[in-house]
Amino acid sequence: MATRFTLFSLFTSLLLSLSLAEIRFSDIRSDDRQIIPFDEFGFTHFGRLELNVTNIRLSNPNPDLDRSKIGFFLCTRDSWLHVINQLEDGEIACALQSDLIKPVFTFNDLKKDHDSLSKIVTQNDADQYTLVFANCLTSLKVSMDVKSVMYNLDRGGKVRDYLSAGKTILPRVYYLLSLIYFGLVGVWIYVLYRKRLTVYRIHFFMLAVVILKTVNLLCEAEDKSYIKRTGYAHGWDVLFYIFSFLKGITLFTLIVLIGTGWSFLKPYLQDKEKKVLMIVIPLQVVANIAQVVIDETGPYGQDWITWKQVFLLVDVVCCCAVLFPIVWSIKNLREAARTDGKAAVNLMKLTLFRQYYIVVICYIYFTRVVVYALETITSYKYLWTSVVAGELATLAFYVFTGYKFKPEAHNPYFVVDDEEEEAAAEALKLEDEFEL
Repeated sequence: MATRFTLFSLFTSLLLSLSLAEIRFSDIRSDDRQIIPFDEFGFTHFGRLELNVTNIRLSNPNPDLDRSKIGFFLCTRDSWLHVINQLEDGEIACALQSDLIKPVFTFNDLKKDHDSLSKIVTQNDADQYTLVFANCLTSLKVSMDVKSVMYNLDRGGKVRDYLSAGKTILPRVYYLLSLIYFGLVGVWIYVLYRKRLTVYRIHFFMLAVVILKTVNLLCEAEDKSYIKRTGYAHGWDVLFYIFSFLKGITLFTLIVLIGTGWSFLKPYLQDKEKKVLMIVIPLQVVANIAQVVIDETGPYGQDWITWKQVFLLVDVVCCCAVLFPIVWSIKNLREAARTDGKAAVNLMKLTLFRQYYIVVICYIYFTRVVVYALETITSYKYLWTSVVAGELATLAFYVFTGYKFKPEAHNPYFVVDDEEEEAAAEALKLEDEFEL
């Protein structure tokens, strides 16, 4: 039962990943896993799989081995659930024996004194499939080099599309988003110029974050565009990883700086706030390394699941860490509002930071839940919607942050009259009204 659960978990984790199929080269060395998932791909009615396996080596060279229990097949998520049931009920002893899969080939097709196999499979049943290798012989270790190419053809059968059916429009989506952010860069530069007498250093930091996000989206658009047309990223993936790393670090740093009130309330950081940055930045380095390993190795790697867990853990820790400075600032503002005689000013600051606190929580946590839910329940044809949902949430967060903390000559959080001061002082007497 434990083995069956492991197989199910491994397969499911692949289906919920964000990896995109392309021309993939995979090296398997002395691997005795029963199931090795490779790439997933959304086929249309004009799908193709080209599989080339070379340098095949088995730890047991006995010619009497039942090599029909070693091979590749295609399988959908729903089919795999039924295959698991067949294995548990004892209807079959090996996944390759199921009538619910689409066999590609087994090592039984391997000719004597040959160490390679290749096949082109025409896939006319539109659905989301995963290429899987099964080894049902106990303690047998397999070594091989695998080249997998999955693509869809246009109706004329001439143009190849190496992006999954549900993500083939992603290049256009990322190009459009990069143009939107480019427009935001222009608007923010205009605002900084118009309000240059009231601009703080953090406003230029905000500009840097938006510029990095724009370049990151442009690199991702080029990355997906080249993969769509040629199956290779042609170096754009490297640029994407670089700017994704820089964007991630600057965004989390910006949230920490705003949360501490740096440049708005004070021109310095306290020791505990510096420690948060010293924690967040190295964690972002680890998260980006994990992301590169996840994307570039694919689920066939023996440590792929471990790296995926590391990425998720680090992501959660970073999200939690950036919230602490906001809580500290709110606490300090509450105390200052009761002691320095400027209740209205501090109360308005408190309201501002409480609003930002709530928005940060919604952006960090709820957005991830929504994206994950869309990836899980959405049809393979519309997997791009999860990407759009995540990017729109990010765009909304950027706009909100810029609007709330824009440079302003007559900042409403600092200009108050006597009546507002008295009303704020009364409000602060209600202890529970401004609790988090």
